[in-house]
Amino acid sequence: MTNDRVAGTISPPTPALETVAGRPMVLTYTNLDAEYAALRERAGLVDRSHRVRVRVSGPKAAEMIGGLVTNDTPALEPGQGQYAAALTAKGKIVADVRIFREADGVLTDTGARAGDGWRAMVRKFVNPRVAPYADETESTRTFGVFGPMAHHVMEAVTGVNASALAVLPPYAHVSAESGGMRLLVARTPELQVAGFELFVSTERFDAYWERAMRAGAVACGHLAWEVARVEAGRPEWGLDMDESTLVQEANLDDFQAVSYTKGCYVGQEVVARVHFQGHVNRHLRGLRVSGADAVPSGATLDDETGKAVGDVRSSVRSPRLGSIALAMVRREVELGTVLSTRWDGGVARVEVCALPFPAV
Repeated sequence: MTNDRVAGTISPPTPALETVAGRPMVLTYTNLDAEYAALRERAGLVDRSHRVRVRVSGPKAAEMIGGLVTNDTPALEPGQGQYAAALTAKGKIVADVRIFREADGVLTDTGARAGDGWRAMVRKFVNPRVAPYADETESTRTFGVFGPMAHHVMEAVTGVNASALAVLPPYAHVSAESGGMRLLVARTPELQVAGFELFVSTERFDAYWERAMRAGAVACGHLAWEVARVEAGRPEWGLDMDESTLVQEANLDDFQAVSYTKGCYVGQEVVARVHFQGHVNRHLRGLRVSGADAVPSGATLDDETGKAVGDVRSSVRSPRLGSIALAMVRREVELGTVLSTRWDGGVARVEVCALPFPAV
């Protein structure tokens, strides 16, 4: 592949699309290997607009959101952010939410599949007369730049100093003005590389996307993102966790998504009881698959006695690691254990491993 194509200056063929929760997503712009390499080695540009964005405004916004999620939103200062989960009364995950505290309120976003559940919680529990809220999914869009050169690309796009971006804590963010428009740039640690996301009005999205391409970012589709996400051990709501999943089963503690010292929130008793008094019976784990082909989502996992001990969730073919997957596995299954996975028309051997998968 030529340097020109890697730099994104040659127009790719018409990209393939798929729909997730009714929202279109590009699968690949050129090819998976090149896009994956950009995410790891340079700067990959990923459209994140399919996510659902809800803004809650006013001085009570952080307090209202804090009553819905597992993290301590009221403790955030403007410019800070966090990752959290919204739960049912029984402690099961309705949505995983990124929260960005601003001077005049809170911007939240969640995955497309979790969007309806998060919107419903906001409508049910947030009093609009106390903290007005608005769904900004259509009026705004988001893209991320990920990789070792991400902060330099984002500086070229927004004018925010690359050194200042590089030292931002996870989910911290800065506001910028460009062409009379207000922008929000956030550090987002979803992958095992540096990452920054830009929140911008829908009408200006294409212009900023082009700026990122001219600055050397390579457009990357959903397939490359999924490989990098699975390698990082990041669960996706609707694929790896849902309303049957407890916070600790999905390893959300590992991503600092839970505060055990904050005030009350929906589902808190279950989360606290598991943390202080007990354990969960299953955990999200990694799988290394023997052979070239990825195993399908939903394939069962059996131990050497034939006992079912889990099931496969997200499954990808990594250019670096081969076939890997996320799976929900019984807690008694130790790391390094070899299991059989079975599905209609196939069988494979897999090794259970820790998450995230190794970055090197």
